[in-house]
Amino acid sequence: MQPDQSSVDMGGYRVSENASLRARNTLRVDASARWLVELDDASRLPDALAHPAFGDLPLQVLGEGSNVLFTRDFDGVVLVMATRGVKVEEDGDATRIAVAAGERWDDFVRWSLAQGYAGLENLILIPGTVGAAPIQNIGAYGVEVAEFIESVEAWDRQQRRALSLPRSECAFGYRDSRFKHEPDRYIVTAVRFTLPRQRALRLEYAGIGEQLQRMGVQEPSAYHVAEAVVHLRTRKLPDPAVIGNAGSFFKNPHVDAQAAARLLREHPALPHWENPDRSVKLSAAWLIESCGFKGLREGDAGISNRHALVLVNHGQASGAALWSLAQRVRQGVQARFGVMLDTEPQVIGASG
Repeated sequence: MQPDQSSVDMGGYRVSENASLRARNTLRVDASARWLVELDDASRLPDALAHPAFGDLPLQVLGEGSNVLFTRDFDGVVLVMATRGVKVEEDGDATRIAVAAGERWDDFVRWSLAQGYAGLENLILIPGTVGAAPIQNIGAYGVEVAEFIESVEAWDRQQRRALSLPRSECAFGYRDSRFKHEPDRYIVTAVRFTLPRQRALRLEYAGIGEQLQRMGVQEPSAYHVAEAVVHLRTRKLPDPAVIGNAGSFFKNPHVDAQAAARLLREHPALPHWENPDRSVKLSAAWLIESCGFKGLREGDAGISNRHALVLVNHGQASGAALWSLAQRVRQGVQARFGVMLDTEPQVIGASG
């Protein structure tokens, strides 16, 4: 992306005032930031944060804007991590790879496959940056990125120092992490991965095996699995380049065994998966579609007719209108099933 024309180059980072964010979020919400900082050099982060014009203004870190909803203009500083770089360290059967936060996630996955590494194939075509991946603990088709993270490099705003947090200290959970719970403390600057050359493929998730059969693949490799996932994602999920969206907007809910048993007695067709802790994951898409919300449109705000989890902007929907529709869906599911859906993207500027 080209820098804003009004940006001032500070050497390692650029600063713009009253910057539009419409092209910087995949929901295409027309919001603006009082200040925008584009950081190219991670070593300049402390200086960028100490810029005298920023004072005590709130800070929002932004990658590709593929996991965020701005419900109004942001009266603060938006920091865009534009750092680049991949460093490789071979270590026997596994490889340690340090990746700058600003690298595109999908580019890194495709690079890893081209280099002969395994593990990330199920996570291909997920939008966003490498720095955002551990915050959300992105996952798809039975795999989570936390499985391959060795450590996360971050700037600690409280202690004002750079640090490295090993995976054991990142509190990874389902679409969750320490960084998500402490957004005002840590700024991810790089992620260190450990990737193997050989690894058992994850084929059990619904759709992958069937897609490999359609492709005529009998002995799949990591590359074949990646190709199958690309087919599945492009078939199910709308392209942000065609219609504004942030991918899956609602999380699959997890309920206790007693609540799951009640729901399954009343709705035997409800897709569900038992977790190791005996809680049960339910299909949010099924719940939403059963309430009649799939394909719903209110002005330019809508729910995709291709996948019930996806909130879409048909053109000029405001962030507030999109959030209002999301709230209607959540309340409708709760009223019918007694389950409140959580949202995957970060919702900025909304209460509740």
